[in-house]
Amino acid sequence: MIDDDFDEFSFLPAQAAEIGIAGPVPAAERLTLTLPDGRRLSALRYAPTDRPDAGPVVTFLHGAGLNAHTWDTTILALGLPALAVDLPGHGDSSWRDDLAYVASTLAPDAVAGMRAWTTVPQLLVGHSLGGLTAATVAAQAGDLVRSLVVVDITPGIDPAGNAQQIARFFAGPTDWASRDELVERALSFGLGGSRTAATRGVYLNSRVRADGRVEWKHHFAHLAAARAASGAPDAVATVLADAGWADLHAVTAPITLIRGDHGYVTGAEADDFARRLPHAQVVTVPTGHNVHEEMPARLGRMLRALADAG
Repeated sequence: MIDDDFDEFSFLPAQAAEIGIAGPVPAAERLTLTLPDGRRLSALRYAPTDRPDAGPVVTFLHGAGLNAHTWDTTILALGLPALAVDLPGHGDSSWRDDLAYVASTLAPDAVAGMRAWTTVPQLLVGHSLGGLTAATVAAQAGDLVRSLVVVDITPGIDPAGNAQQIARFFAGPTDWASRDELVERALSFGLGGSRTAATRGVYLNSRVRADGRVEWKHHFAHLAAARAASGAPDAVATVLADAGWADLHAVTAPITLIRGDHGYVTGAEADDFARRLPHAQVVTVPTGHNVHEEMPARLGRMLRALADAG
Protein backbone atom coordinates (compact mmCIF):
# COMPACT_ATOMS: atom_id res chain seq x y z
CA MET A 1 0.00 0.00 0.00
CA ILE A 2 1.29 3.46 -0.93
CA ASP A 3 0.60 6.27 1.53
CA ASP A 4 0.25 9.99 0.88
CA ASP A 5 3.99 10.52 1.32
CA PHE A 6 4.82 8.55 -1.82
CA ASP A 7 7.00 10.04 -4.54
CA GLU A 8 4.57 11.21 -7.23
CA PHE A 9 7.10 10.33 -9.95
CA SER A 10 7.77 6.82 -8.60
CA PHE A 11 5.36 5.29 -11.14
CA LEU A 12 7.34 6.47 -14.19
CA PRO A 13 9.73 3.48 -14.50
CA ALA A 14 6.83 1.00 -14.52
CA GLN A 15 4.91 3.15 -17.01
CA ALA A 16 7.95 3.24 -19.30
CA ALA A 17 8.29 -0.54 -19.08
CA GLU A 18 4.62 -0.99 -19.95
CA ILE A 19 5.16 0.68 -23.33
CA GLY A 20 8.56 -0.87 -23.99
CA ILE A 21 10.76 2.13 -23.27
CA ALA A 22 14.17 1.21 -21.88
CA GLY A 23 16.70 3.46 -20.21
CA PRO A 24 16.31 6.27 -17.70
CA VAL A 25 12.99 8.06 -17.39
CA PRO A 26 12.93 11.83 -17.88
CA ALA A 27 13.92 14.21 -15.13
CA ALA A 28 10.64 15.43 -13.62
CA GLU A 29 9.76 18.18 -11.20
CA ARG A 30 6.70 19.95 -9.84
CA LEU A 31 6.39 23.67 -10.47
CA THR A 32 4.25 26.22 -8.62
CA LEU A 33 3.22 29.70 -9.71
CA THR A 34 1.42 32.17 -7.48
CA LEU A 35 -1.21 33.98 -9.54
CA PRO A 36 -2.00 37.70 -9.06
CA ASP A 37 -5.08 36.94 -6.93
CA GLY A 38 -3.08 34.64 -4.63
CA ARG A 39 -4.26 31.33 -6.09
CA ARG A 40 -1.69 28.64 -6.85
CA LEU A 41 -1.13 27.14 -10.30
CA SER A 42 0.77 23.86 -10.35
CA ALA A 43 2.39 21.92 -13.17
CA LEU A 44 4.83 19.13 -13.97
CA ARG A 45 7.92 19.62 -16.12
CA TYR A 46 9.75 16.76 -17.84
CA ALA A 47 13.15 16.87 -19.55
CA PRO A 48 15.71 14.33 -20.80
CA THR A 49 18.10 13.20 -18.08
CA ASP A 50 21.07 14.40 -20.14
CA ARG A 51 19.40 17.82 -20.61
CA PRO A 52 17.51 18.43 -17.36
CA ASP A 53 17.31 22.16 -18.02
CA ALA A 54 15.77 21.78 -21.48
CA GLY A 55 12.67 23.92 -21.79
CA PRO A 56 9.31 22.42 -22.77
CA VAL A 57 8.35 22.25 -26.42
CA VAL A 58 4.98 20.54 -25.82
CA THR A 59 2.40 21.69 -23.26
CA PHE A 60 -0.50 19.52 -22.10
CA LEU A 61 -3.88 20.51 -20.60
CA HIS A 62 -5.95 17.68 -19.09
CA GLY A 63 -9.70 17.11 -18.99
CA ALA A 64 -12.24 17.69 -16.22
CA GLY A 65 -11.65 15.52 -13.17
CA LEU A 66 -8.12 14.56 -14.21
CA ASN A 67 -4.73 16.14 -13.49
CA ALA A 68 -1.32 16.69 -15.05
CA HIS A 69 -0.18 13.13 -14.29
CA THR A 70 -2.80 11.76 -16.69
CA TRP A 71 -0.28 12.59 -19.45
CA ASP A 72 2.71 10.77 -17.90
CA THR A 73 2.78 7.73 -20.19
CA THR A 74 2.08 9.80 -23.30
CA ILE A 75 4.98 12.10 -22.37
CA LEU A 76 7.27 9.10 -21.92
CA ALA A 77 6.37 7.94 -25.45
CA LEU A 78 6.71 11.49 -26.80
CA GLY A 79 10.37 11.72 -25.77
CA LEU A 80 10.49 15.53 -25.78
CA PRO A 81 10.73 18.15 -23.02
CA ALA A 82 7.18 18.78 -21.88
CA LEU A 83 4.99 20.73 -19.49
CA ALA A 84 1.72 19.36 -18.06
CA VAL A 85 -0.45 21.86 -16.22
CA ASP A 86 -2.89 21.13 -13.39
CA LEU A 87 -5.93 23.18 -14.42
CA PRO A 88 -7.42 25.29 -11.62
CA GLY A 89 -9.52 23.15 -9.30
CA HIS A 90 -7.52 20.05 -10.19
CA GLY A 91 -4.36 18.34 -8.99
CA ASP A 92 -2.25 20.67 -6.85
CA SER A 93 -3.72 23.89 -8.28
CA SER A 94 -6.06 25.98 -6.15
CA TRP A 95 -9.83 25.59 -6.35
CA ARG A 96 -11.76 28.58 -7.71
CA ASP A 97 -14.06 30.39 -5.28
CA ASP A 98 -16.37 31.36 -8.16
CA LEU A 99 -16.71 27.69 -9.21
CA ALA A 100 -16.14 28.72 -12.84
CA TYR A 101 -14.43 25.75 -14.48
CA VAL A 102 -14.98 26.65 -18.10
CA ALA A 103 -12.57 27.43 -20.92
CA SER A 104 -13.00 31.20 -20.76
CA THR A 105 -11.92 31.36 -17.10
CA LEU A 106 -9.31 28.59 -17.18
CA ALA A 107 -7.42 29.86 -20.22
CA PRO A 108 -5.91 33.00 -18.59
CA ASP A 109 -4.34 30.84 -15.88
CA ALA A 110 -2.96 28.44 -18.49
CA VAL A 111 -1.53 31.41 -20.36
CA ALA A 112 0.13 32.67 -17.17
CA GLY A 113 1.72 29.27 -16.62
CA MET A 114 2.95 29.00 -20.20
CA ARG A 115 4.47 32.48 -20.05
CA ALA A 116 6.24 31.59 -16.80
CA TRP A 117 7.43 28.09 -17.73
CA THR A 118 8.01 28.04 -21.51
CA THR A 119 10.36 30.02 -23.71
CA VAL A 120 9.34 28.94 -27.23
CA PRO A 121 5.96 28.54 -28.97
CA GLN A 122 4.45 25.21 -27.97
CA LEU A 123 2.70 22.28 -29.53
CA LEU A 124 -0.34 22.74 -27.27
CA VAL A 125 -2.32 19.57 -26.57
CA GLY A 126 -5.64 19.61 -24.73
CA HIS A 127 -8.01 16.79 -23.88
CA SER A 128 -11.75 17.32 -23.34
CA LEU A 129 -12.16 20.43 -21.12
CA GLY A 130 -8.43 20.97 -21.61
CA GLY A 131 -9.00 20.91 -25.37
CA LEU A 132 -11.58 23.66 -25.20
CA THR A 133 -9.26 25.60 -22.89
CA ALA A 134 -6.34 25.06 -25.27
CA ALA A 135 -8.38 26.50 -28.13
CA THR A 136 -9.06 29.63 -26.07
CA VAL A 137 -5.36 29.89 -25.19
CA ALA A 138 -4.38 29.58 -28.85
CA ALA A 139 -6.94 32.22 -29.84
CA GLN A 140 -5.98 34.72 -27.14
CA ALA A 141 -2.22 34.13 -26.88
CA GLY A 142 -1.20 32.95 -30.32
CA ASP A 143 2.46 33.83 -29.70
CA LEU A 144 2.63 30.92 -27.24
CA VAL A 145 1.27 28.29 -29.65
CA ARG A 146 2.81 26.95 -32.85
CA SER A 147 0.33 24.09 -33.28
CA LEU A 148 -2.90 23.07 -31.52
CA VAL A 149 -4.07 19.51 -30.90
CA VAL A 150 -7.57 18.98 -29.51
CA VAL A 151 -8.25 15.49 -28.17
CA ASP A 152 -11.80 14.06 -28.36
CA ILE A 153 -13.78 17.25 -27.91
CA THR A 154 -15.45 19.84 -30.13
CA PRO A 155 -17.50 22.91 -29.21
CA GLY A 156 -20.49 21.24 -30.85
CA ILE A 157 -20.45 18.05 -28.81
CA ASP A 158 -23.87 16.93 -27.55
CA PRO A 159 -23.83 17.11 -23.71
CA ALA A 160 -26.63 14.56 -23.62
CA GLY A 161 -24.56 12.03 -25.55
CA ASN A 162 -21.56 9.93 -24.57
CA ALA A 163 -20.18 12.71 -22.35
CA GLN A 164 -22.88 11.82 -19.80
CA GLN A 165 -20.71 8.90 -18.68
CA ILE A 166 -18.28 11.19 -16.90
CA ALA A 167 -21.10 13.26 -15.38
CA ARG A 168 -22.63 10.11 -13.88
CA PHE A 169 -19.23 8.99 -12.62
CA PHE A 170 -18.59 12.20 -10.70
CA ALA A 171 -22.16 12.71 -9.48
CA GLY A 172 -21.70 10.07 -6.78
CA PRO A 173 -20.27 10.20 -3.26
CA THR A 174 -17.52 12.76 -2.69
CA ASP A 175 -15.59 10.75 -0.11
CA TRP A 176 -14.69 7.09 0.35
CA ALA A 177 -13.42 4.68 2.97
CA SER A 178 -10.42 3.70 0.86
CA ARG A 179 -8.74 4.25 -2.48
CA ASP A 180 -9.62 0.68 -3.38
CA GLU A 181 -13.29 1.74 -3.48
CA LEU A 182 -12.40 4.52 -5.91
CA VAL A 183 -10.52 2.11 -8.14
CA GLU A 184 -13.51 -0.24 -8.27
CA ARG A 185 -15.84 2.64 -9.14
CA ALA A 186 -13.58 3.84 -11.94
CA LEU A 187 -13.32 0.34 -13.42
CA SER A 188 -17.10 -0.16 -13.17
CA PHE A 189 -17.54 2.90 -15.41
CA GLY A 190 -14.96 1.62 -17.87
CA LEU A 191 -12.50 4.35 -16.89
CA GLY A 192 -8.80 4.15 -16.18
CA GLY A 193 -7.84 1.37 -18.57
CA SER A 194 -6.22 -1.58 -16.78
CA ARG A 195 -6.50 -2.13 -13.02
CA THR A 196 -2.85 -1.11 -12.67
CA ALA A 197 -3.44 2.12 -14.56
CA ALA A 198 -6.67 2.85 -12.68
CA THR A 199 -4.95 2.31 -9.34
CA ARG A 200 -2.11 4.61 -10.35
CA GLY A 201 -4.59 7.24 -11.50
CA VAL A 202 -6.58 7.08 -8.28
CA TYR A 203 -3.49 7.51 -6.10
CA LEU A 204 -2.36 10.52 -8.11
CA ASN A 205 -5.84 12.09 -8.16
CA SER A 206 -6.98 11.62 -4.55
CA ARG A 207 -5.94 12.51 -1.03
CA VAL A 208 -6.56 11.23 2.48
CA ARG A 209 -8.31 13.73 4.74
CA ALA A 210 -7.52 14.25 8.41
CA ASP A 211 -10.51 12.03 9.30
CA GLY A 212 -9.07 9.16 7.26
CA ARG A 213 -11.62 9.38 4.46
CA VAL A 214 -10.40 9.55 0.86
CA GLU A 215 -11.59 12.25 -1.52
CA TRP A 216 -10.84 13.36 -5.05
CA LYS A 217 -8.30 16.17 -5.23
CA HIS A 218 -10.30 17.97 -7.90
CA HIS A 219 -13.20 20.31 -7.22
CA PHE A 220 -15.16 19.05 -10.20
CA ALA A 221 -16.50 15.94 -8.46
CA HIS A 222 -17.82 17.98 -5.54
CA LEU A 223 -19.61 20.35 -7.91
CA ALA A 224 -21.00 17.54 -10.03
CA ALA A 225 -22.40 15.79 -6.96
CA ALA A 226 -23.95 19.01 -5.64
CA ARG A 227 -25.57 19.80 -8.97
CA ALA A 228 -26.95 16.29 -9.26
CA ALA A 229 -28.44 16.51 -5.77
CA SER A 230 -30.03 19.92 -6.45
CA GLY A 231 -31.36 19.10 -9.90
CA ALA A 232 -29.24 21.85 -11.48
CA PRO A 233 -27.68 21.33 -14.92
CA ASP A 234 -24.85 18.85 -14.67
CA ALA A 235 -21.24 19.97 -14.70
CA VAL A 236 -20.55 18.53 -18.15
CA ALA A 237 -23.38 20.51 -19.71
CA THR A 238 -22.11 23.68 -18.01
CA VAL A 239 -18.59 23.13 -19.34
CA LEU A 240 -19.79 22.53 -22.90
CA ALA A 241 -22.31 25.36 -22.95
CA ASP A 242 -19.52 27.87 -22.34
CA ALA A 243 -17.53 26.88 -25.39
CA GLY A 244 -18.30 28.21 -28.88
CA TRP A 245 -16.61 28.06 -32.24
CA ALA A 246 -15.28 31.62 -32.19
CA ASP A 247 -12.00 30.71 -30.48
CA LEU A 248 -11.20 27.92 -32.94
CA HIS A 249 -11.92 30.22 -35.87
CA ALA A 250 -9.53 32.78 -34.34
CA VAL A 251 -6.63 30.31 -34.07
CA THR A 252 -3.94 30.98 -36.66
CA ALA A 253 -1.76 27.96 -35.78
CA PRO A 254 -2.34 24.57 -37.44
CA ILE A 255 -5.16 22.60 -35.77
CA THR A 256 -5.53 18.84 -35.38
CA LEU A 257 -8.52 17.03 -33.88
CA ILE A 258 -7.77 13.52 -32.61
CA ARG A 259 -10.94 11.61 -31.75
CA GLY A 260 -11.66 8.12 -30.50
CA ASP A 261 -13.99 6.14 -32.72
CA HIS A 262 -16.09 5.37 -29.63
CA GLY A 263 -15.24 8.50 -27.67
CA TYR A 264 -17.38 11.57 -27.04
CA VAL A 265 -17.08 13.12 -30.52
CA THR A 266 -19.39 11.36 -32.95
CA GLY A 267 -18.65 10.91 -36.63
CA ALA A 268 -21.21 13.59 -37.46
CA GLU A 269 -19.62 16.01 -34.98
CA ALA A 270 -16.19 15.32 -36.46
CA ASP A 271 -17.57 16.01 -39.94
CA ASP A 272 -19.04 19.28 -38.67
CA PHE A 273 -15.64 20.20 -37.20
CA ALA A 274 -13.99 19.55 -40.57
CA ARG A 275 -16.63 21.56 -42.41
CA ARG A 276 -16.27 24.55 -40.08
CA LEU A 277 -12.47 24.37 -40.03
CA PRO A 278 -11.51 23.09 -43.51
CA HIS A 279 -7.80 23.64 -42.92
CA ALA A 280 -7.78 21.48 -39.78
CA GLN A 281 -6.68 17.86 -39.74
CA VAL A 282 -9.06 15.26 -38.27
CA VAL A 283 -7.64 11.92 -37.15
CA THR A 284 -9.79 9.05 -35.84
CA VAL A 285 -8.19 6.32 -33.74
CA PRO A 286 -9.69 3.07 -32.38
CA THR A 287 -10.25 4.02 -28.75
CA GLY A 288 -12.56 5.82 -26.34
CA HIS A 289 -12.57 9.31 -24.88
CA ASN A 290 -9.37 9.12 -22.82
CA VAL A 291 -7.11 8.55 -25.81
CA HIS A 292 -4.00 9.41 -23.79
CA GLU A 293 -4.75 6.74 -21.19
CA GLU A 294 -6.04 4.00 -23.48
CA MET A 295 -3.38 4.27 -26.19
CA PRO A 296 -0.63 6.53 -24.77
CA ALA A 297 2.25 5.12 -26.80
CA ARG A 298 0.49 5.64 -30.13
CA LEU A 299 -0.65 9.12 -29.13
CA GLY A 300 2.88 9.99 -28.01
CA ARG A 301 4.24 8.93 -31.39
CA MET A 302 1.55 10.93 -33.21
CA LEU A 303 2.39 14.03 -31.20
CA ARG A 304 6.12 13.52 -31.77
CA ALA A 305 5.49 13.46 -35.52
CA LEU A 306 3.54 16.74 -35.28
CA ALA A 307 6.27 18.30 -33.15
CA ASP A 308 9.00 17.17 -35.52
CA ALA A 309 7.05 18.48 -38.50
CA GLY A 310 7.43 21.97 -37.07
